[in-house]
Amino acid sequence: MSILIDPPSWPAHGTFFSHLVSDASLGELHGFARAHDLPERAFDRDHYDVPQSRYADLVAAGALPLPATELVRRLIASGLRVRARERPERLDAVLLARWESLGLGAPGLGRELLARWSEQQRVYHDRAHLVAVLVSLDTLAGPHRQEAAHLPVYLAAWFHDAVYRGAATDEQDSAALAAELLPGVGVAAEVVDEVVRLVLLTTTHKPAPGDHAGALLCDADLEVLARSDSAYRRYTAAVRREYAHVPDADFARGRASILRGLLEGGSLYSSNRGRELWEEQARANLESELAELEPLAR
Repeated sequence: MSILIDPPSWPAHGTFFSHLVSDASLGELHGFARAHDLPERAFDRDHYDVPQSRYADLVAAGALPLPATELVRRLIASGLRVRARERPERLDAVLLARWESLGLGAPGLGRELLARWSEQQRVYHDRAHLVAVLVSLDTLAGPHRQEAAHLPVYLAAWFHDAVYRGAATDEQDSAALAAELLPGVGVAAEVVDEVVRLVLLTTTHKPAPGDHAGALLCDADLEVLARSDSAYRRYTAAVRREYAHVPDADFARGRASILRGLLEGGSLYSSNRGRELWEEQARANLESELAELEPLAR
């Protein structure tokens, strides 16, 4: 076990708090927290905030007490540290500026979408994911990203998980939301139809050959599969927490089935640029995760 805790020296709510972390995996951290009745709301991206009254109990249970500086050093070295600029609550200004740059003149709709992406039940499908998809679109579209032809793709990025409940109909409901809201801010009917089509494509991430816009959106949405080992593990841990209500064996079977489908379905990415940038690392990540899941799925 690699559970670490620093002294209770962070003041809040009339007491002092410690940080409880793992330098091995978020799964280990959440398991330790559940075993010792720490509330889920105490988790903040890479650590649990622990009140002073629980410090001695957690040390007795096996948490290793360390000075705050050493705890942070070990968390950074593990790759599990979530930097301040990556925290979704810091992203509101960035996202509102990105929305304004679309030129729709509809700040109210931008704020409504941002509120949806900020819902409490989201762990992975949150503001950080939206920013990642938009930045990945920039990478794939290159110098042509500001062209009017790309407006439907960027709007589809904003809407593709605008409805997120972890249900099978999320993509359909997100597409329906785009069809409902975009005409009211003056978006042309043909653009709305294209946004709806693109959002629905994220159900399969399999655009038809020659579907340039579909390839851009689907590849940007799957960029997360090609991240470094530590970042990929943060992603899988976040997805697991979004499905915390599903028993481990059932989740492992479902997730393994999805991964096998991706690996056996040809290239993971549909654009030449996406394959060049991300295919090799993504396949390695998926194969590694699948090897870990298969024993649990039996």
